[in-house]
Amino acid sequence: METKPPLPPFTLETAAQKVRMAEDAWNSRNPDRVVQVYTEDTHWRNRAEFPIGRAEVHAFLQHKWATELDYRLIKELWATSDNRIAVRFAYEWHDVSEQWFRSYGNENWEFNDSGLMQRRFASINDLPIKAEERLFHWELGRRPDDHAGLTELGL
Repeated sequence: METKPPLPPFTLETAAQKVRMAEDAWNSRNPDRVVQVYTEDTHWRNRAEFPIGRAEVHAFLQHKWATELDYRLIKELWATSDNRIAVRFAYEWHDVSEQWFRSYGNENWEFNDSGLMQRRFASINDLPIKAEERLFHWELGRRPDDHAGLTELGL
């Protein structure tokens, strides 16, 4: 059976590591990479969509990054207990008309013993912003270690 360390039960340190690994994967905008951390039968709630299983999550992510352009994400650990992690996040993106958004949200994650995410519940709100209001300015891909996080940015 495949494993994705760190494994539960999580400490604050290992939960924070898991959160950063998820942020890095999502910032790759590569559905093939991202789905590998979910169980084959993973259950999601993402806004009003409810993908089940890696195939549906993969299709969801393909559509997401085809419409949420120049996507940059920051995640931050909120809380952890045993095999669960709560995360808050914000990401910036624009649509095809060049309207920028900052999307804010919270996620609740539940992992199996192998460190694969079996449940992901996300609540997300989108705020239209002007291009000059953007706060996430790194090159597409992984957020640099010296870039401010959500708390430092006042988000």
